[in-house]
Amino acid sequence: MTEALDIGFLADDTLGAARRLLGVEVITCIDGVETSGFITEVEAYLGVDDRAAHTFGGRKNKKNSMMFNDFGHLYVYTMHGHHCMNILTKEKTHPEGVLIRGIEPHIGRDVMIERRGRETGLTDGPGKLTKSLGVRREFHNGMELNNGILTLRPGRVPREIEATKRIGIDNKEEAVHYPYRFIVKGNPHVSRFRGKPAENNGWK
Repeated sequence: MTEALDIGFLADDTLGAARRLLGVEVITCIDGVETSGFITEVEAYLGVDDRAAHTFGGRKNKKNSMMFNDFGHLYVYTMHGHHCMNILTKEKTHPEGVLIRGIEPHIGRDVMIERRGRETGLTDGPGKLTKSLGVRREFHNGMELNNGILTLRPGRVPREIEATKRIGIDNKEEAVHYPYRFIVKGNPHVSRFRGKPAENNGWK
């Protein structure tokens, strides 16, 4: 098995880290069952200066307290009953992170189908992919990466990365327009995909 990814790059610029996460393989081992996928879609959230971030203005509460960990930890929150997984960047004094919005299924697709109760649209959204991977707030919020439960591993290389506005933050004033969402262009395993998939789903 390929060794775990060196995640030191997460300590640097959050926007750069978000782009570097595209193509990385996320592997979970839940109750001895392994599933994985290659990251296809992410959104960067730049902490105290980003009105769309949970830590905007430096606010800290019970819900977002795990955002104040160092890089390489998970922040898992729930929204409308769905669990959403963020990978923290930088140091705890800069509570920033990257929301994982989409993955392309790799290992354990049959398990993902069972967990989701469907055969299509398994991982093209932040709540969908966490359910497919078995990630939940009550078990994994605040967890450190590469611990045997959730591991990052070198994966695939995007042919082209596209930057767009983030999704679902229509009431966040100027932050609505920030191009902080990054996708593997032409990969169908992203939110709201339309059109024809690119050759090799956009991978080199």
